[in-house]
This record gives sequence, C-alpha cells and structure tokens, in this order.
Amino acid sequence: MKTSYSLDRERLVMKKTDWPIRWDLLLRYRLIETIALWEGRLTTNHICHSFGIGRQQASKDINTYLRELAPGNLVYDRHLKGYVPADRFRPVVTRGVVNEYLDLLARQQNLSTTFESLNIGLPDSTVVQGPNRVIAPETMRAVVTATRQGRQLRASYASLSRPEAVESILEPHTLVCAGDSWHLRAWCDSNREFRDFALSRFRTSPEALRQRARHTRDQDEHWNRQVTLVVTPDQRLTQAQQEIIARDYGMEHGRLEVATRAALAPYVLSRLGITFDNQHPDPLVQQLELANPDQLGFGSKREQALKAVAGLS
Repeated sequence: MKTSYSLDRERLVMKKTDWPIRWDLLLRYRLIETIALWEGRLTTNHICHSFGIGRQQASKDINTYLRELAPGNLVYDRHLKGYVPADRFRPVVTRGVVNEYLDLLARQQNLSTTFESLNIGLPDSTVVQGPNRVIAPETMRAVVTATRQGRQLRASYASLSRPEAVESILEPHTLVCAGDSWHLRAWCDSNREFRDFALSRFRTSPEALRQRARHTRDQDEHWNRQVTLVVTPDQRLTQAQQEIIARDYGMEHGRLEVATRAALAPYVLSRLGITFDNQHPDPLVQQLELANPDQLGFGSKREQALKAVAGLS
C-alpha cells in the first residue's frame, strides 16, 4: 500500500514550496481520514471543534480532500448526516492503523485536562497513562540543538552501573522516544563507542558546544545494522491460547516479523514484554517470546550485550 508521502506527489505540490501539503491542512486531512475510518461517520463538527474554524471552511476541507487527495474515499450518507468510508476506502494521509486513532484520543484527553471546555466530539474514552520520566526543558533544548546542528555536547551523566555522575563529551546523532522514555543515541568520548543516554539521567543541564561532532550516524554500526525479530506466542500456552495471541498481533502462521535497527531492538522487545534469559514463570503474563535470539548477532551473553548496546546498564 502506498503511503501518503509517496502517493501522487506531483499532484499535491504547491506553487511556492516543495512540501506537498501545508502543515495545518495536513492535520485537518489526517483528522478527516482517521475519524471516518475508525468511527465510521465524519461531520464538519469534528473539524470545527478540533481546529476552531467555521462550518464553511470545514466543508471546503472535506471537499478538497475528496477532490485532490482521495477521490471516492468517502460517501455522504443522508440518513447518518455525515460522511462514511466507501467500500474501496484507501488511506492516503494516514497509514490506516489503530494507533493513529489512539493518538487522537490521547490528544483530546491531554487538551481537555488543560482546557476543560474543549470537546471535539469524540466518544467517551480514556487513555491509560503512567508517570513519565522527568526531563528538564533545559536538557531537551541543549540535546535538540546539538543533535540538529551536529555539535558536541558536554554532559554529566549517571547510570545504574555508575551512580556517581561522570562528565563526558557526547556527539549525538539521533533523539529517540521509546514509549514513556527518551534517550539520546550518541558517541561517548570517554567510552570510545556509541551508546544510549536516558535524558532523565543527565544530572546537570548539558551544554551544546561550538565544536562540530567528529562521529556521525554513518559510523554507528549498531544503528545502521538492521535485524528482524521473530516473535511468536509463548510456546507454554495451549494451542487455543496461542491462536488468540497470534490473532491479537496479526501473526501469520503463528509468527510476527519485526524489522528494526539493532540499537533499537531492546526497546522493541521491552515494549512487547520480552526478555532473553529471565522468562516470566507464568506464560499468561509472558504471552510472547523471541524465536530467533541467536540470529541477532549479539553473541552468547545476549541480555548483557543488548544492555550494553542500549546503554541500559
């Protein structure tokens, strides 16, 4: 399936920019597609309440979406008094995955907490949110500056393996969000290797230096190496239970292949509740397992190697 970013680019290019769709319009088009696909009924009220625009502009947005981006994607249902997905509906500005609807619900919940009167017409719902790791704005600003401009970063960092803070010069290339945590993928001058650094563990505000980074993403072997995680239901479950788990994750023939960077593999596995050598005694809790640990290229001490790669130790 083509994504929105590769579909008919020439048709979407504006006169004065190479960006195919203006950002504010793209957000509205994504709302149109997400609401229609996952709720089955879209009205102008969804757009009006979400973006604070009038009904005429909202109607124009829907018509433009149908005329220029996705002809035939939506059909107006007079009985429902709204637009519904056509039988041949095809996502154009979204990927058509349920997490996009989840993100929409989460944004409404977050905004409603700040603005009590806000109501964009989504159904009663709640998104479970745990406590987030604390990151100082000053830390994030310095990290973003150094990463974006390819500069060195002076930082004082504490880890579980070395609780006392140690100052080092980092050369970051990517800022990564893994669920409720943020980390920085960077060359560490002290350890002479690429590692991950949790932003919550910088003990003082890091400083973006004037010096340019000498180590780049292209030199990060674990970042550039692609691995495929083969995930299966926990084999200790009954066949019927395994079939339920397989259906949960859309597995084919009882297995799910997840392609990722080697440096990000620990985070993917963590989100799936999978560990290497410390399997939960209850398969109903574990549910999933990794079928190909020896094919990932981390050596015999797999758990320790992964922790070293991710800077988790």
